[in-house]
Amino acid sequence: MFQDEARFGRISLSGRCWCPRPHRPVCRSTVTQESVYAYATVSVSDGRLDTLIMPHVNSVCMQIFLDEVASRYPEERLLMILDGAGWHRESCLNIPANMRLVSLPPYSPELNPVEHIWDEVREKYFGNLVFDSPDALEDHLETALRSMELDQPRVKSIVAWSWIINSLLF
Repeated sequence: MFQDEARFGRISLSGRCWCPRPHRPVCRSTVTQESVYAYATVSVSDGRLDTLIMPHVNSVCMQIFLDEVASRYPEERLLMILDGAGWHRESCLNIPANMRLVSLPPYSPELNPVEHIWDEVREKYFGNLVFDSPDALEDHLETALRSMELDQPRVKSIVAWSWIINSLLF
């Protein structure tokens, strides 16, 4: 399983939209510092996606996420591949018994397929939207992540890179 976190805030993402001629589209915009963080882990072999929305990225939230994922798969041995963020350090985390953490090389987000899940969520669910409150943002993020979790073929098509799948066969 690959793991990553992403920040989703009330800063709106303006993008292209269709509008009939001669009219010009009007898209609301806002800039605030209110954010939530989505934690995700994905199985590249079958497209299983597990997510959790948290208020921060730190070792406390990471521990909660690890415990939650481990409890969802109690009978499986999990190999979780993650980046080198400070809150991923094994010394400050109590790693569940059925899990092992492996770090990606430093500064290599292109090796983590979860990054493409974040791109998909931002593109399909967050373009040209303005949220009136942090609760509205969190509700929308929850809906988007739930939609992705329930669509395993779509997730697998995003994350099942041939070099990863081929390495699992050996």
